[in-house]
Amino acid sequence: MNINLEEKFAAQYHKKAAALYFTPGRVNLIGEHIDYNGGLVMPCAITLGTWLAIAPNNDKKFRFKSLNFEMETTVESNVLNEKDGSQWANYPVGVINEMIKDGKEITGLDFLFYGNIPIGSGLSSSASIEIATAYALNNYFNLGYDRLELVKIAKRVENDFIGLNSGIMDQFAVAFGEKNKAIVLDCETLKYKMVDVDLGNYVLAIINTNKPRKLADSKYNERVAECQTALKLLNEEITLHYLCELNAEKFALHSHLITSETILNRATHVVKENDRVHQAARALNSGNLEEFGRLMYASHQSLKSLYEVSGKELDTVVDFCTGYQHVIGARMTGAGFGGCAIALLEKGFEEDFARHLTDYYVAKIGYPAAIYVSEISNGPHLITETNK
Repeated sequence: MNINLEEKFAAQYHKKAAALYFTPGRVNLIGEHIDYNGGLVMPCAITLGTWLAIAPNNDKKFRFKSLNFEMETTVESNVLNEKDGSQWANYPVGVINEMIKDGKEITGLDFLFYGNIPIGSGLSSSASIEIATAYALNNYFNLGYDRLELVKIAKRVENDFIGLNSGIMDQFAVAFGEKNKAIVLDCETLKYKMVDVDLGNYVLAIINTNKPRKLADSKYNERVAECQTALKLLNEEITLHYLCELNAEKFALHSHLITSETILNRATHVVKENDRVHQAARALNSGNLEEFGRLMYASHQSLKSLYEVSGKELDTVVDFCTGYQHVIGARMTGAGFGGCAIALLEKGFEEDFARHLTDYYVAKIGYPAAIYVSEISNGPHLITETNK
C-alpha cells in the first residue's frame, strides 16, 4: 500500500484508528464456468486487495468513507436493512445488517476503506470489501464467527441484500487464501484442499483488459441454460446431477446423445475443464510449472472456441503471451466477456512484458490494458491495533 491509511483516517475523522486490516482480492487460476456444473475451481488470493481502518464512535452511527469513491454514507443503527441505490457502501452496510439480524451486538463505528483492485475487472473487489468488513467486525467485537461463517454471511449480502445471484467462490477464495497456495474447491459441497504453488522464477501477471464485464448483458445465463440442455440429453441414457460427474473418457461414450454442435461444444468444455483442474493440481504438487502453463493455454482455447466467452480483448492478451518467450502460460480468468487475463511471467521481465504487451494491445484494441504483478497472498488479517 503506497498510502498511510491511518494518517488518512486521522485526517478524515480527527481521531486515531483503533485497528487496520487487509483483505485480498482473488483470481481463479483454472476451472472456469464449471462451478454451476458441479465442477472444481482453483482460485487463489492475490496481493491486490482492500485495506480497512476502523474506530468506535459514541453516537450509534456507522460512517462509511473510501479513498476510492467520493460518496460518503452515514447510517443510523436502526435503518441498516435499507439499501441505498447501487453505491459501494451497501456492501459493508449489508454485512452489519446480517450480523445484527444474527443477534450480534455491534456499536457505532467509523470506517475508512482503500482498495487497489480495479473495479469491474473480475478480481472480486466486492467480495474483498464484504470479507474485509466481516473479518474486522468479527475480530474487533469478538463475535465468534469462524471463516466459513463469514463467507456465508458475505454471500447472503451479495445474493439477498445486493441482489446479485452469484456463487460462493469469490468470498471463499478471499477468506481462505494462504500465501503460495491455491484452493481446489467444490462450490457445491464446500469441500476443499490446499495446493502448494511454488512459482519459483515466475510471477503472476494480471492483465486488465479495461473492458468492464457486464454479465447481465452477456450470454452468461444462456451458457447455464445450454449446459442444462446437455445434462437433460445425457440423462436419457445415464443418471447425472451435474455434467462434471463425467470425465472425458466417460463423456465420449455418451456424447452421441447431444446432436447440436453448439450444445456439444459447451458440454465438452465443461467436462474437459474439470479434468484440467485435476491435472493442474497434480502438476503443481509435482512442481511442474511448464505443465501447469500448458493447461492454462488449453483452458483459454477451450473457453474461446468451445464455450465462446472470451472476446477480442482477452484473446489479444493471450495471443501476445503465446508469442512472448518469457511467459509459460496464460488464460482469461473469471466469467469472461471482458475483465482480466493472467499469465505466468518470468521474473525480471516485468517492464519488458508491460511495454511490449501495451504496444501490441493498443495496436489491436485502440486503448491500453492495465498490467499488475502479484504474488499469491494470505487471506484477511489484522495489520495493526492501537486501542479498543
